[in-house]
Amino acid sequence: MSTKVAVVTGSNKGIGLAIVQALCKQFDGDVYITSRDVGRGEEAVKTLNSEGLKPKFHQLDINDLNSIKNAAAYFKGKYGGVDILINNAGTAFKASDPTPFDVQAEVILTTNFFGTRDMSTHFLPMIRAGGRVVNISSMLSVTGLKQCSPELQQRFRSEDITEDELVALMRKFLDDAKKGEHKQHGWPDMAYAVSKIGVTVLSMIHARRLSKERPNDGILLNACCPGWVRTDLAAPGAPKSPDEGAITPVYLALLPPGAKEPQGKYLSDKEVQPW
Repeated sequence: MSTKVAVVTGSNKGIGLAIVQALCKQFDGDVYITSRDVGRGEEAVKTLNSEGLKPKFHQLDINDLNSIKNAAAYFKGKYGGVDILINNAGTAFKASDPTPFDVQAEVILTTNFFGTRDMSTHFLPMIRAGGRVVNISSMLSVTGLKQCSPELQQRFRSEDITEDELVALMRKFLDDAKKGEHKQHGWPDMAYAVSKIGVTVLSMIHARRLSKERPNDGILLNACCPGWVRTDLAAPGAPKSPDEGAITPVYLALLPPGAKEPQGKYLSDKEVQPW
């Protein structure tokens, strides 16, 4: 039996680090902290080492395709595949940030949607049978969806939306934002929410594809909201600790062997939520 392996993106701090910490205690295999910055990643490893935990580290910047390809080749070469992938890396702007909306939108979607999609493109083919994939979304994806035009809501809820169509819609949002016309084209005035609509819908598309193309492999792929967590991205007044934010992602990552569901769902507090 080859060693099992779990990979968590953007995991040198916050919810990502809390997920790694929990997996180190509960998952029988190697657990990887990954981050853009090698120094910060190695520092995070030391922090968990001091608690008697033994995570490993690999550099991974989801905005850099070469970095994704290098990491994919490393895990394929060393382990032959990946058992748990948690797409946690993401970015946001503080509400008070003066950066223009269209610039914020570009930065946020590049990481949260397009970076997560690139990770999926290169890592999903090597998720092993019985594997678990968790994409960290947000309750704002639901809030944002409700603020979309009826036409957009219909597409984002559709069972037949394709990845190409979703990508085209995300690009259209960026184009509309650049022209300052996103609201009149039916988009919410929240780039972060749109990026996480993208993540949730992408998860549903990929789960459908896995069930169709690898029906006997028992891979489960879901999106979840960790809750409003005290991190660099959120206000300090957020009610949940990073450890509490890690509960639902870890629950999905450790769904028991042979489990058939949830699959292609959006969860919060370990419960499937309506979309």
